[in-house]
Amino acid sequence: MQTEFDVVIVGSGAGGSPIAHTLVKAGKSVLILEKGPLFRPQYQNPQGLSDFKRDELFADGPEKRIRVPGVANQNEAFYSSHVEPDINDEPHIYRDPNGQDRATIEGYTAQVVGGGTQIYGGVSLRFTPTDLRLQSFNAGRNDLKNDPNGDVQREARDWPVTYDELEPYYVKAEYLVGLNGTAENQLKPFSKDSYQPPLEPNPISNYAKFGMDKLGEQLGNSQPIKPYRAPLAVITRDHQPSGRKVPKDPESIKTSYVNRFGCPLGVKSSTWVSLLSPIANQPNFEIRTNCVVTHLESEGAKVSRVVYRDPSGKTRFVQGKLVIVACSAIESIRLLKLSGQLSSEFNKRINQNDLLGKYFLTHCFGGASALMPTRSDKTLALDADWATDACATDDFLKSRGLWAGGAIYNNTSDQALPISLGRTHGSRDLDTLWKGFIEDTSLAAQGLTDFLDNNLGRGLSVSFMANQVPLKTNRIELHPTIKDKWGRPVAHIIKEWHSHDRYLMDTLAEMCGQVLKLGGNSIPGEFNFEFKGQGGVYLAENALARIANHILGGARFGTDRKDSVLDRNCKVWDFDNLYVTDGSFMPTSGGANPTLTIQANSFRVADELLKRL
Repeated sequence: MQTEFDVVIVGSGAGGSPIAHTLVKAGKSVLILEKGPLFRPQYQNPQGLSDFKRDELFADGPEKRIRVPGVANQNEAFYSSHVEPDINDEPHIYRDPNGQDRATIEGYTAQVVGGGTQIYGGVSLRFTPTDLRLQSFNAGRNDLKNDPNGDVQREARDWPVTYDELEPYYVKAEYLVGLNGTAENQLKPFSKDSYQPPLEPNPISNYAKFGMDKLGEQLGNSQPIKPYRAPLAVITRDHQPSGRKVPKDPESIKTSYVNRFGCPLGVKSSTWVSLLSPIANQPNFEIRTNCVVTHLESEGAKVSRVVYRDPSGKTRFVQGKLVIVACSAIESIRLLKLSGQLSSEFNKRINQNDLLGKYFLTHCFGGASALMPTRSDKTLALDADWATDACATDDFLKSRGLWAGGAIYNNTSDQALPISLGRTHGSRDLDTLWKGFIEDTSLAAQGLTDFLDNNLGRGLSVSFMANQVPLKTNRIELHPTIKDKWGRPVAHIIKEWHSHDRYLMDTLAEMCGQVLKLGGNSIPGEFNFEFKGQGGVYLAENALARIANHILGGARFGTDRKDSVLDRNCKVWDFDNLYVTDGSFMPTSGGANPTLTIQANSFRVADELLKRL
């Protein structure tokens, strides 16, 4: 078994795969160590069957009980799917508002080749230029609301790369990954439009489009801000870079794809089908699946060995001229801290300024929901049809006293099936998906019939994603007492919402509510839709655990070694060959879903790595 490579990458998701794709194409030897298995779509399986079990959305296996000692939710019921770890094996622990520790599955995406890109909704918006320069944008402002201690101006950071530097890599990612959507009406600069054409929008999305049109007229002053088709990581035409084919009738793709499912056809652009599968048979590339990296070892400023357990549990090691950590921010921070726990020299180099794990970020997110006047077959939908940049302009931010803005888009596939309708009814997080439905005793007999009749095909939600204020106190630590099934300390998530975060969420939730109210009243004489409500995630009972699988920060990059963990090329300052390229690198969380930006930055870093090899 080969033990020496040009590059060893830990993780096969958005942060690692673009590097592997680029370097293998350039003739470098690359190994990916992936904790989970490889699940193939139908066209890659000799039997014509997908490896996904179709329980990713529902988590409807046997009931389990939390057995983690010392947590406040011990013995509570939970369900898990085949792409998630069992909470009892590898819990994430978060501190609730009462200072108690609770076990959760939140913060994991999917432990499979491709990571979270196998089950994400695929919304792939670019960040705005302002998203990358929030320190400069907010400098000297005296109009910021709900920031009594001046945290925004003290803690905001500009990215060490500009939008113009990142933009060519957005283009590269959009082309090589495979997205559909429209660039027209987006307010971000585009040097090239690499999108495939979108499919026909679902009829229920017309309400969202009309509402976004009206909101854009109100917020655009003399120049209305128009909605655009949300860019989605789903191919609608044959994709030459990956060799993927679409059905003869591309519209039939809708019936195969719903948010949080693994895609059996391979039309959803996971990093496996788009970036790794095309290089899988190259002699200079290898993926080792079901391998758990336990720690990194170093000699001076060089990471000398990557130590892992193979599928049989045997300890092995590999060496790389360059080592890339990209296993999703929480677990990446944990891996680096575990390595530092075993070696004081490693710890000194990885944490020379006491910033590793600090400034952990997710997103300010939330939205609004309503039951629209007409019913549509929402199984014939992708994840989102329309989006608007109306709440991301500098004028909008300054007029509302906001430090940053966010993208707004409608969730077309939300609650598309009866079983998912029940799953989302009153759910609190990934651990308790069915809890609200089970505890609602009115949903029996005629009550259940009425529930389905009133809700199925009529529910429409509009969501926002926006920047969270960076706080040093929001952090990832190693838990002092709770360990995983291998005896290693688990990740301890300590976070809170800043007062400006809450104000920002209230403001954008109101905008989402306006979209639905304007859209719901778009048919003359039709005023019978039911507005369900609006709000930010901070209002949820378990708001501190809700992180939308947008796991960011904790090892931010920058230009000052005293103020960042990584340099502008995502190399750890005091190591010569160690890089971190998942969402950990972000100093601010951006005003949109992060996967595309992680991929674009990873392609950028790959070009820098080629200069070293």
